[in-house]
Amino acid sequence: MKIEGLMAAASILAGGVAAVSGFGIGSILTPLLTLWWDAKLAVALVAIPHASGTALRLWLLRRQIDRRILWSFGAASVAGGLMGAWLHVQWESALLRVILASLLVCTGLMGLTGLTDRLRFQGASAWMAGVCSGLLGGLVGHQGGIRTAAMLGLDVPRDAFIATTTAVALMIDGVRTPVYLAAHAEPLRQQMPLIGLMTVGVLVGTAGGYRVLRRLPESWFRRMVSGLILALGLFLLTTKVR
Repeated sequence: MKIEGLMAAASILAGGVAAVSGFGIGSILTPLLTLWWDAKLAVALVAIPHASGTALRLWLLRRQIDRRILWSFGAASVAGGLMGAWLHVQWESALLRVILASLLVCTGLMGLTGLTDRLRFQGASAWMAGVCSGLLGGLVGHQGGIRTAAMLGLDVPRDAFIATTTAVALMIDGVRTPVYLAAHAEPLRQQMPLIGLMTVGVLVGTAGGYRVLRRLPESWFRRMVSGLILALGLFLLTTKVR
């Protein structure tokens, strides 16, 4: 399958998964892009599709945002995101690949074993988890698992939880994407058709995928997503570093 067909299909799937679970765009698209590019550029290529899908999801959920948590927990996450984006530019691609793969494997295993649903950060640890999730988001584009555990510890109602985690993710996108654009300006410019294709796919998946995927039993859906993320992490760990 050509890269365009594969990434179009993967983008639609990633948008739908993120619409239901709150994360998945970077987790699905970034490992696939390492088939053609190194991990550092792969993370940057996903930034605009990720921000676009997150913005659409936030617009659909905007009325449920808990603004008190957004401006406190979100600020901690943004600080971590800015630091992570700076480290992304400084560190070698091979190291970023290992970090991303390890995070994907851990997230997949936690989801399959049910640990994600039991893990809670409370008090000061929740804010530290916010910083860590932002840092990892800026560094390798994968942050959903830690952010989810931290937000669960803040005891936010379900609708507000989904909306606020989406808003925090968009805030992190807002600080990391300009850093990526400055650091990878020329290769990103060359790949604008692919970035545009992934963006459209993510938006289609976000808008329409939710209606399809929400019909699946929640336990089955969670295992499916966790298994996919685990497989992608193992793929990164076992394939040759670009």
